Order: sequence, then C-alpha cells, then structure tokens
Amino acid sequence: MGEENPLPRRQVVLHDPRLSDPDEELVRRSHLSDAELNQVMRVLDAMRRWRETERVASEASQRYMKLGETDMRALRFLIAAQRQGVVATPSQIAAHLRVSTASTTKLLDRLAEGGHIRRMPHPIDRRSFAIEVTDETRIAARASVGRSHARRFDAIASLTAGEREAVARFFDSLIAAEDAPEGQERAAPS
Repeated sequence: MGEENPLPRRQVVLHDPRLSDPDEELVRRSHLSDAELNQVMRVLDAMRRWRETERVASEASQRYMKLGETDMRALRFLIAAQRQGVVATPSQIAAHLRVSTASTTKLLDRLAEGGHIRRMPHPIDRRSFAIEVTDETRIAARASVGRSHARRFDAIASLTAGEREAVARFFDSLIAAEDAPEGQERAAPS
C-alpha cells in the first residue's frame, strides 16, 4: 500500500481572483466591499455553471442527432432560413459558419450522406444550389435544440423588463470586454 497523503483534500477554485490574483495584477477589486465582491463571485460562478450546463446540453443534442458542433450550427442556420423563406446556399452557410467553401462542401457532403439535407437547383441562380433540411432532421432538431431554446426563452420572459435590460447590458459589457484590444487597460473605477 502507498503512503497516505497527509494534506487534507481541498476544492480547487478556478475563478476567484482573491485566490488566483491576490496582488491584483490583473483584477482590480480593492474598490469593492466584501458584499460587492461576493456578488461578483456569485455572478461568475453562475456563468461558469451555465457554460457547463449549456456544454452538456449541446453535447447531448449532438449525440442525439449523431452530429458535430459545426454540423449542428449549419442545421440551425438552414432551419431558420427555411422558416423565414430564405433560399440557403453553400456560400451563405460558409459565411455563417466562418469556414472555407471547401470545408462547407465537405460538411454538406457529410450532412447529405447522413440524410440531413437535400441539395436542389437554386430557383434563380443556376450556378448555385439551394440547401434544405430534411423533414426528419427538422423534427429531430426541434425535439432537442428547439425545446432547450424554448425553456431559455421562458426563463428570460419570466424576468421583469428592468431585469431583462440589466441582463442585456451585462452581456453587451462582456462582449465589449472581449472585443477590447489586447493589452488595453480598463479605466480605473471611480
């Protein structure tokens, strides 16, 4: 038998700057009270738990439909296009997915081989194809991804107008923070 570890087991915390950045080299927080800092940590923890929940749900949908993440994104785009009466083309799919036309061709070949899409002559542009999702795939996507989206919609709809506005501003702020140029310092809190 091996030696027992004399150190007690402790949970590793990944996102608490009090532990990961004690000298405030990256995360300035000395202007926050303990209560405010605890609220920030509660939001960060909720975000972490949501990302994990979303990842697990996404993986379950992918397994259910036997497809990868990019395939699922392509199908969601195609289903939305069909519902909106838009003729979807391979170039539109490539632009939506931000992948090359060669990658899109391989993706469409895979989806067609799996019975998920149909390629048809474009109704106006004879140089292109129109891509549609098969009824079977649309029904399967609705049963997995569609139901999940409906539950998220209901959760958001249950908030007050002010709460929805605060959540939207929060996400806009996160996006702006990610879009900030590398190395750009945040303005010091007032």
